[in-house]
Amino acid sequence: MRDEGRGVTTGEALWPYALELYARPGVEALLLELQDAHSQCVPYLIWSLWLAASGRPLDAARLAAGAELARAWQDAAVGPLRTLRRDLKRPGRAAMIPARRRLREKVAALELEAERMLLQMLQEASPATGVAAAGPLAHLEAATRAWGREAPRALVERLASITA
Repeated sequence: MRDEGRGVTTGEALWPYALELYARPGVEALLLELQDAHSQCVPYLIWSLWLAASGRPLDAARLAAGAELARAWQDAAVGPLRTLRRDLKRPGRAAMIPARRRLREKVAALELEAERMLLQMLQEASPATGVAAAGPLAHLEAATRAWGREAPRALVERLASITA
C-alpha cells in the first residue's frame, strides 16, 4: 500500500489516512503479518482504524457489511492480482527476468489501485462522523471478529498502540 510522494494528514478521507498510516514505522510489517499469516484483509483493518480515528461509531451490522464487501472485492480483484504479482516473482528463465520484473511492477500498481478502490467503497459505506465510543483496539477487535478469522491479540494490540 505504498504510494510515493504523498505528505498527507489523517482525518477526512480514507485513502490519505491509509497512506499515512501504512508509512508509520512498524505498521506495514504488522499489517502484512496479519494478512499473510492470519488471513486478515489489510484495507478492511485500515478502514476499521479510520472509523475510530475519524470519530465514526462501531456498528456490528456495518462492520459485517464492510467485511462482506471487502471479501467479495478481494476475491474478484485484489487476490488474483496479488497471486499474479507473487507468481511473477518466482524464478524463471533468465531471458524472461526483465520482462517479468516489468510486468510485476505493472501488476503491483493494479493491485494497489484495486486496494484504493476497496477503500473508496468502504468509505462510501461508512457512518457519518460523530463521537466514537471506542478506540482503535476496540475497532480492530470488532473488525477481526466481523472478518471471521482469528488474529493474535498481541498483534492487534501492537497495531492499535502504533496507530493510536
